[in-house]
Amino acid sequence: MHIKLTPQRSDDTLSLARKGSALIINGQSFDFSPLPDDAVLPRDAVDCAYLASDVTRVGGILQLTLILPHGANAPRETLFPAAVDLASDGPAKLPPHDIEVPA
Repeated sequence: MHIKLTPQRSDDTLSLARKGSALIINGQSFDFSPLPDDAVLPRDAVDCAYLASDVTRVGGILQLTLILPHGANAPRETLFPAAVDLASDGPAKLPPHDIEVPA
């Protein structure tokens, strides 16, 4: 899976994991195994507030963009996130939501 991230200010947080062709977003599983190669699943066909693009499968690899919520004091790596490649099952390492500012 190749996942691009688009940052958006929000108090929400995002957790992400892969299990086969399923993407688990904040505990909810989205199974994309029926999507054939070179096909496009429209964004509106998936009931997920974090999905920011259509879902495609190119060369066997799922490609999509997710909204990456971040706090008011998010670090640069969160404001300008690198894409996430999930080659195997398990949780994704996402940039931090926020950094603590000393009082």
